[in-house]
Amino acid sequence: MNVLGIISFKAFPAKMGGQKGAADFYKYLSTDCNIILAASKDNEAGNNHPFTILPFLFNHWLGFLNFIYLPALLQVIKKNKIDIIIIEHSYFAWLGLLLKRLSGKPFVIHAHNIETERFRIAKRSWWKLYKHYEQWAHQKTDLIFYKCEEDAQYFINANGTKHPPYTVIPYGTLHTTIPTAEEKVNAAKSIRTFHSIDEDELLFLFNGTLDYAPNIDAVKVIIHQIIPKARQINFLFKIILCGNRMEENLQKEISAFPEIVYAGYVNDIDVYMKGCDAFIQPSAFATGIKTKLVEALANDLMVITTESGARGLQFEYLQQKIKKIKDNDINSFIESMQQIKDRNEHHTPIEFFNQFYWQNITHKAFLSLQKL
Repeated sequence: MNVLGIISFKAFPAKMGGQKGAADFYKYLSTDCNIILAASKDNEAGNNHPFTILPFLFNHWLGFLNFIYLPALLQVIKKNKIDIIIIEHSYFAWLGLLLKRLSGKPFVIHAHNIETERFRIAKRSWWKLYKHYEQWAHQKTDLIFYKCEEDAQYFINANGTKHPPYTVIPYGTLHTTIPTAEEKVNAAKSIRTFHSIDEDELLFLFNGTLDYAPNIDAVKVIIHQIIPKARQINFLFKIILCGNRMEENLQKEISAFPEIVYAGYVNDIDVYMKGCDAFIQPSAFATGIKTKLVEALANDLMVITTESGARGLQFEYLQQKIKKIKDNDINSFIESMQQIKDRNEHHTPIEFFNQFYWQNITHKAFLSLQKL
C-alpha cells in the first residue's frame, strides 16, 4: 500500500507533542506501508527517515494558496502509485477532497483534536466559522482517525448519519516497558541536584508547548489557585515547568513563585518523567488526548488530572495510576498532591503498552486503511 500524507504544519524535526504525534505515526506506519509526505515548507526533509518528505506546500495559515500545487500533488500521486491520501488535521481537508475527485483516491483525516474547541479556547474570533468547516470536512472524508472516543462522539453528535467510518488511533509511546527502579532513583537524584531541590519537597511536573491555550490555562491555575492555597497548609513542594514558547509576561509572572522551577525546553523529558513524584494537569480545557499524560504513564509516573484532562485514558486498568479530580476542584487537587507518596507503589500495567505502543497503534491504522 502506498500512502501520501499531507502535513500543513512544522513536524520535522519533531520536538513537541503534536509534532511527534505526526512524525512517530508515519515512522511506524511505514513498517506496513510505503509513505510519501507532502509537507509545508517549514519542514526539514532530512535523510534519516524511513519515508520521503517533500516540503513544498504553504502551511495552514496560507493553505488556500496550495491550490496552485494541485498539479504537483497529482503528479506525486501518479508517480508513486498512491493508493490513499491522509490529511493531518482538518485544515487541508478541502485539498484532500479535490485530490480525491481528480485522482479517484480515497482520503483520510487524521484528527489530532477538535480544532474548533481549540480555537474557541484560544478565543479566536472566527472559531464558529471554523466549526462549520470542520464539521463539513468530517462529512466528506472516507475515514477518520480520532485520538479518543470522546472526540469521535463530538462529531457523531454534530454530523449524525453523515459521519463516515472512524478508528480511534491515540497518541503513542516509544516505550514497551516501565523504567527500572534504579533508573527512577537516579533520575530523581539528577533533577534534585541540578535544580537544588531539597529531599523533603515533593516534586511535581508539568510540561507542554507553553503558547498553547490549554497549557497556558494550566500554568495560570498553578500560580493563581494551586500555589496560593497550598501555601496556607504549609505544604512543601516544587513544580517543574518544562516547555518552550512561553510568553514573556507569563515568564515574568512565574518568576515570583519560588515553588516553581522553570526548566524551559529540555532535550530529554523522560528524565523528568522518571524522576518526579507525579505529573499534574489542572486545566479543565481539553480536546483529543493529552500527549504529555501518555508520556508520563509510559515512564511509570503518577498522574493527577482533571476529569476533562483524562480524555482518552478512561480505562479500568489505569485507575491506580491516574487520580481524576472534578474540574475546577482545587482543594481536592491539592489534597491528591499531598497524598501522592501513598500511591507510588502502583505501576503502569502491561495493558497500557499493549494499547499505546506506537507499532500497535499504527498497525491498527493500517488494517483500517486496508478496508478502503
